[in-house]
Amino acid sequence: MSEMLIKSLEGHFKDQIKSLKFYCGEVTIEISPADVIEVFKALRDKDEFQFEQLIDLCGIDYLKYGEDEWETEEATGSGFARGREVEEKARELNSPRFAVVYHLLSVTLNQRLRVRVFVNQEDMQIPSVIDIWNGADWFEREAFDLFGILFEGHPDLRRILTDYGFIGHPFRKDFPVIGELEMRFDEEKQQCVYEPVSIEERILVPRVIRRDVEGPKS
Repeated sequence: MSEMLIKSLEGHFKDQIKSLKFYCGEVTIEISPADVIEVFKALRDKDEFQFEQLIDLCGIDYLKYGEDEWETEEATGSGFARGREVEEKARELNSPRFAVVYHLLSVTLNQRLRVRVFVNQEDMQIPSVIDIWNGADWFEREAFDLFGILFEGHPDLRRILTDYGFIGHPFRKDFPVIGELEMRFDEEKQQCVYEPVSIEERILVPRVIRRDVEGPKS
């Protein structure tokens, strides 16, 4: 089934697919934002695809992709101090940082497809697919809220998980863990007020206890 899907994708979108991978029984293709509407309409309507359902849409931040900060031996040896270092600036990447990933399902043909689209970090814009799959509505709002990705053509692109007055996008890997604003109820004003956070940032790295290492002798 996957081989037939790959042949159909390569035959129909050979000039629009930037990469195609087959891993763990799943097919993943990468396309550009300019081709989103045309490609997705074909994936939904063409007989060889028939992806009538969008089962998931999510944003991804590749800021630290490929970096391993939780190696067991290092965490055990360094204790808690290592986790108190907080990055203030995003490191330079050789590839785009943010992407939107779509998971498609064809109930008719019993096949799945993952589509990845990198967005330009300068404007963070990508066409909305809500007119192709209505179920994209809240998915796109969530990606906007948590990552700051703007979906052009979405009829109601508002925050969905954070407060309307929230500043920033929590799932960006350079976003401060404690946030930027805090809310409290002011007794004198009898209303909620927003102020800069007063919590001291403290990150703890769990200490790993290895059962295969002999402990200190008493």
